[in-house]
Amino acid sequence: MIEVLFGSKDKENVLQYILAKEKGYASEIANFYGTKPSQIIKQLESLEIGGVLVSFQIGKARVYEYNPRYYFLGELKALLLKVRGTYKPDLIERLTKAKVAPRRKNKPTFERNVNEINS
Repeated sequence: MIEVLFGSKDKENVLQYILAKEKGYASEIANFYGTKPSQIIKQLESLEIGGVLVSFQIGKARVYEYNPRYYFLGELKALLLKVRGTYKPDLIERLTKAKVAPRRKNKPTFERNVNEINS
């Protein structure tokens, strides 16, 4: 939608993903949008050099998030949220859906644990 401002659709996708999920790494973002990790890495590095994003290492993954010291961060987020309103509903839902960790098989439910404690 606003790739003309950012230079590419991949850059817009990266910014939207990190806005929605708060953090992200290249292969995770690439899988989400069905693109090549190399394209996403290029955009992440460019945004980090520009001071928009910061990164840190967790294990083997380099994780990116917004730089809280970026001068135009509030305005950038407001613009991205406005643009997100023009996306297809299924993409908005995928972006804003909370990530749910898988449960261990046969893990007891909360109610069961509470009942065992109260007995």
